[in-house]
Amino acid sequence: MGQSLVKNYLHLVFSTKHRQPLIYPPVEEELHRYLGGICNQLECQVIQVGGYTDHIHILCMLSKKIALVKLMEELKSHSSKWIKTKGEQYENFYWQDGYGAFSVNPSEADTVINYIANQHNHHKQKTFQDEYRAFLNKYEVAYDERYVWD
Repeated sequence: MGQSLVKNYLHLVFSTKHRQPLIYPPVEEELHRYLGGICNQLECQVIQVGGYTDHIHILCMLSKKIALVKLMEELKSHSSKWIKTKGEQYENFYWQDGYGAFSVNPSEADTVINYIANQHNHHKQKTFQDEYRAFLNKYEVAYDERYVWD
């Protein structure tokens, strides 16, 4: 086969260190655009970026040219440095170690887009921890609760 054809939808989830509620307007939308720009620059076409005060969701296409771990490293390191330039309140901003990355069936992409777009409404009823546990259970990811949150 002479051609490499790839289409991997990924739903990425990661939180602020200790799930500190630090992501608020006006920096929130700007951060989402910045994260989307990093994805696009790495040829991981961004589809939707959203989140809540303590975490981020990204739906993107994983490029055939980059490993998932490298994409996450670039997203977290560059955005962390960037947000620290946005004022004193962000000088101690850090992302928590680790992340969730879940494959998405192309036929379910619209559902994930809507889910990410409605994070503020969603989190009126559910904490990030409950949301994340639900993803881990849905995708049958084995995990040890002691290590998920630190």
